[in-house]
Amino acid sequence: MAEIHDTTPRTGQVERNTAETRIAIAVNLDGTGAYKVSTGIGFLDHMVEQFSRHSLIDVTMDVTGDLHVDQHHTTEDSAIALGQAIAQALGDKAGIGRYGSAYSPMDETLSRVALDISGRPFLVWKARFTQEKLGEWDTELIEHWFHSVAQSAGLTLHIELLYGTNNHHICESIYKGFARAMRQAVERDARKGSAIPSTKGQLGG
Repeated sequence: MAEIHDTTPRTGQVERNTAETRIAIAVNLDGTGAYKVSTGIGFLDHMVEQFSRHSLIDVTMDVTGDLHVDQHHTTEDSAIALGQAIAQALGDKAGIGRYGSAYSPMDETLSRVALDISGRPFLVWKARFTQEKLGEWDTELIEHWFHSVAQSAGLTLHIELLYGTNNHHICESIYKGFARAMRQAVERDARKGSAIPSTKGQLGG
């Protein structure tokens, strides 16, 4: 069996300051699902907390955004920074599982999430909401959050709502499925050792 030579926790830290948002994010891919999240949008906080808890990726996220304008910049920029922190923590991606997938049931709802940490960002989104808001969060921004994470983390990400009627359940099911798929994909595989999981010798491009 190949050995994993480096067991140092994989961490990433990003500060992103613009005229629209001020963001500080830290992640630990080898964590326990500990989180401290403050974005100014309650439902977004709840979803990032779900992501952390079910992926076992520790997430610290502090965001101050121009919510007096709308929620777009806070949603987009926090997702970009989270993806950047995850990409930083992954480094050259040596020894990772790379692929992850999950069926995620929540009461009457079932979602399916599949992803590849490919370095080739792409989002396929097949889900919809029948409410304009969850809490105070605009539901049209949920797809955009996933698009931004996929772009900045380098994920090929497929998300599909198989069925469901409750909008809260739909959103939470998707986030939990994403978390479980990420947990599989970022975990180190002892059989791979320090090998890059690609015949190219690198991921991306």
